[in-house]
Amino acid sequence: MTGSTVLAAQDALPDVAQLKIEPETPSSGVETPREETEEERAFRLSGPKNTEPFSFGSRVLLPTDDPFAHNAWDHVEIDDEYKEFTLTQIEKQRANPVSDFDKGRFNGNPAKWWDIFYKNNRENFFKDRKWLQQEFPILSEATKADYGPALVVELGCGAGNTLFPVVKQNENKDFVIHGCDFATNAVNVVKAQELYGEHNINGNVFASVYDLSQPDTLPDDIQPGTVDIVIMVFVFSALAPNQWISALRNIRSMLKPGGKVLFRDYGRGDLAQVRFKTGRYLDENFYIRGDGTRVYFFEEDQLREMFSGEFTEGSDELPEKGTEDGYGGFSVESLGTDKRMLVNRHRKLKMYRRWMQAVFVKL
Repeated sequence: MTGSTVLAAQDALPDVAQLKIEPETPSSGVETPREETEEERAFRLSGPKNTEPFSFGSRVLLPTDDPFAHNAWDHVEIDDEYKEFTLTQIEKQRANPVSDFDKGRFNGNPAKWWDIFYKNNRENFFKDRKWLQQEFPILSEATKADYGPALVVELGCGAGNTLFPVVKQNENKDFVIHGCDFATNAVNVVKAQELYGEHNINGNVFASVYDLSQPDTLPDDIQPGTVDIVIMVFVFSALAPNQWISALRNIRSMLKPGGKVLFRDYGRGDLAQVRFKTGRYLDENFYIRGDGTRVYFFEEDQLREMFSGEFTEGSDELPEKGTEDGYGGFSVESLGTDKRMLVNRHRKLKMYRRWMQAVFVKL
C-alpha cells in the first residue's frame, strides 16, 4: 500500500473531522484468537465456501489470504507502511493545533456542543447497539426473568441506542436501567420514545441529565454503592484528561463492591484519529471534531493503569497520578483491543479501525 493509496483510503470515507464515526458491530470478544492448525486450514481451503451469515470476530487474515476477498477482517495488525503514515499524520496534527481561543471555547462548555449535536442528529443517527449482550454477557444474564434485582446505569446514553435494545430484551421485573447524558437534547430524545413511556411507568427505565465529570456527583435518584453495572460505551473519550479522576471517583461511588464497568471506546491509531486534518489537535491523542465535540484515543496500558491504579515505571500517560483517591479502585476482568481492517474491494484500499473493550470490577 503506497502513500497515495493510504491517502486514497482516507477519501473513501466521510471526513471524520465533520462526522462522529460510530463503530460497527464489534468482534465477538477482544482476545487474540489461537493460530489455525494445518489440519483446520487444509479443511477450510478444500471445503465449499461458507454461505452462513458472517459473524464478526471469526474472520482471521492469514498470510496466504487475499485481503480483498472480504469487506472486513478481524484481529489485524497495522502494517509498517501504515504505521509510518500514521506517525507522519500525527506530527502534522501536532504542528497545527487548535488555537488557544478555540481550546477555551470547546473545553469551556463541552455539554453545549453535544446538546447541539443531538438537536441536529436525533434518534435515527446511530444504529441500535444490538451487539451489547454478545460482547457483555452479564447484560443478557441480568435481563433474564430469574436473575433478581439489578440496577444498571448507562453513562452517556445519547439517544438511547444502548438503553432501548437492553430494555427490549428485559424479562426481569426487578431490572432497572437509568440512562444519563449531559446533553439535555439527548435525554429529551430518550424520554420522547414510546418504549420509554411504557417501561418508565413500570419502574424499569429512567433517564436524566448528568455530567459525569462534575466532582462528587451522582445521577438523580442514584445512591452511593447501589449500582450493579455501569455501561460506558464511547463516553470516556468525550472527557478531557483532566476530568478523568473526577469521573472515576463518581463511578466508584455509585457502584457496589463487585459491581462492573462495561467499557468500549476509541483506540490509539484508529482511522478516525489518523484522518483528522490540521486545526483539530487539542492535546496529545485528543481532538475536536467539526461539530465541536471532543474525542480522545486510548491504549490498553493506559486504561489498565487508570482503573487499577497500578502504574508502570516511566509511564506518563495519566495526568495527576499522585492525586489522593484518584486512579484505581478496580480489578481488570478483561481488557483488549478490537482490531479491524475494512477494505474497499473495488478500489483496493485498506482502512484500519481500533476500539478498546474492557470489563472492570470495583474492589
